[in-house]
Amino acid sequence: MKILLAIDGSKFSEWAVQAVMAQTKPNHADVRVLHVVEPIPEYADGLAWGYGLQSAGVLEEESEQAQGLVAKAARELRDAGFQVETAVEVGDAKAVIVDAAANWRADLIVLGSHGRKGLERFLMGSVSEAVARHAPCSVQIVRSPPRA
Repeated sequence: MKILLAIDGSKFSEWAVQAVMAQTKPNHADVRVLHVVEPIPEYADGLAWGYGLQSAGVLEEESEQAQGLVAKAARELRDAGFQVETAVEVGDAKAVIVDAAANWRADLIVLGSHGRKGLERFLMGSVSEAVARHAPCSVQIVRSPPRA
């Protein structure tokens, strides 16, 4: 089984890592840990028109932090006996996760949900909901820590 584990550094992502370890036998799964660095969109006349010249230094710093996040998750999974690879990509998280799952031919995507509602959800968007709607495979959305 190929599991794409999408993380963002939140406690919900930590719970997703724990869920993979609790629910999957290491010798039955290959795991790819993915973090997506989202550049800040540029706006003109109130409309987003693309990703502009965001400071290269900011993207580089965010990418370095992301490398640390995926390395930490990978170490935890490897210590539990999983075969793990890591990836950090830049772009829209929703699209990158779905595309990565399709290109890697993942059997399952696991990601955490922040549980936002109302206006906050409308403004921030829901990565987990978009991934669940458009994924080429099954999706597990983790909303709480796995039970012992």
